[in-house]
Amino acid sequence: MRWRMVGQFRGGRALAVAGIPGNGSTFYFGAVDGGVWKTENAGVTWTPLFDDQPVASVGALAIAPSDSRVIYVGTGEADMRSDITYGAGVYKSTDGGAHWTPLGLTDTRQIGKILVDPRNATVVWVAALGHAYGPNAQRGVFRSADGGTTWERVLYKGPDVGAIDLTFDPGEASVVYAALWQARRPPWSQYPPDEGVGSAIYKTTDGGVTWTELS
Repeated sequence: MRWRMVGQFRGGRALAVAGIPGNGSTFYFGAVDGGVWKTENAGVTWTPLFDDQPVASVGALAIAPSDSRVIYVGTGEADMRSDITYGAGVYKSTDGGAHWTPLGLTDTRQIGKILVDPRNATVVWVAALGHAYGPNAQRGVFRSADGGTTWERVLYKGPDVGAIDLTFDPGEASVVYAALWQARRPPWSQYPPDEGVGSAIYKTTDGGVTWTELS
């Protein structure tokens, strides 16, 4: 296989990319400080979709497998590097990115991953890393069963431990794995300490009601 550069040339780093199964020409990406972009011709041209929103940093992006018009965006990059900017929670589009609605979780600051139930576009999971420079309560794994109208924090290990990644079991959406990370971006150091207490992989088999730490 050979790779080719498809842009966006001024997008900066990108941590969030999503495509539509069966459609090799249409996909989206979120830049860490450049909003959300869409191509419908496999990267020949790009359209900015997020310029009217009050935040530009994107850490996670997910298209609902059951309805490709439904897109969830988690703002705030979770790449704990030497320069980092923060977000303002979760946003949702139901028309392929033409319009956006804020869904709250505004104090999560940095969002590492969003999952959407493959059978139900209103069931969504968010991995919130939290404040890069200090402790805060809006960390961990959040779940919504109503498309983001309300949220329940289903996995929390304290104000210093955030969630950085999520994935489903390929055959069963009620089985979810979550990676929690105690990481801090100190202002006096270029890169953070990232092996703190609470960093682990957790598993639920009942849709987030109970969790088991894997060791």
